[in-house]
Amino acid sequence: MHLAPDTEETLKFAVALANTDPAASRSGSDEIGTVEQLAGFLTDWAYSGRIDHDEAELRDVRQTRDLIRRLWDLDVDDAVHAVNAMLAEARALPQLARHDGSPWHLHATEPNAPLAQRIRVEVALAFVDVIRSGLMDRLRRCAADDCTGVLVDLSRNGSKRFCSVRCGNRVNMIAFRERAAEA
Repeated sequence: MHLAPDTEETLKFAVALANTDPAASRSGSDEIGTVEQLAGFLTDWAYSGRIDHDEAELRDVRQTRDLIRRLWDLDVDDAVHAVNAMLAEARALPQLARHDGSPWHLHATEPNAPLAQRIRVEVALAFVDVIRSGLMDRLRRCAADDCTGVLVDLSRNGSKRFCSVRCGNRVNMIAFRERAAEA
């Protein structure tokens, strides 16, 4: 799969954000349950622009996370409607930007726009590229029966099935044990 570097980075961010949900997280708890946890998450992703570090922002980002998680379950036509709505709601005006040592990439909101709005628009722009490239099938739910995590398959052969090595290893171990028990 070949997309622009900023699109791939945004998709990876979207997956990481989506998988902070209690149903998908490694810990089984909300991994952005506090303002401090959100700040740490954003630091790990070097998120730029306005960050308020307050409860209202946390609530909005968590709502955005839920919206992003739902994108993984949409067919192409429904994803187009959702993406267009996200862009229209923010009155997005795409423009090229370069900052903090990053190469040219797209921004469609002002740096002082609310964090959740900037996240929604950046993810929507990444989905625009995915949809235009005919690669919606590379956005998947984890194949582990007990996981609701999401993933983006950026591999060349399109064979990624699990949201993490942990899920893949767990499923493989279960299959190994079942085969051993049968023998």
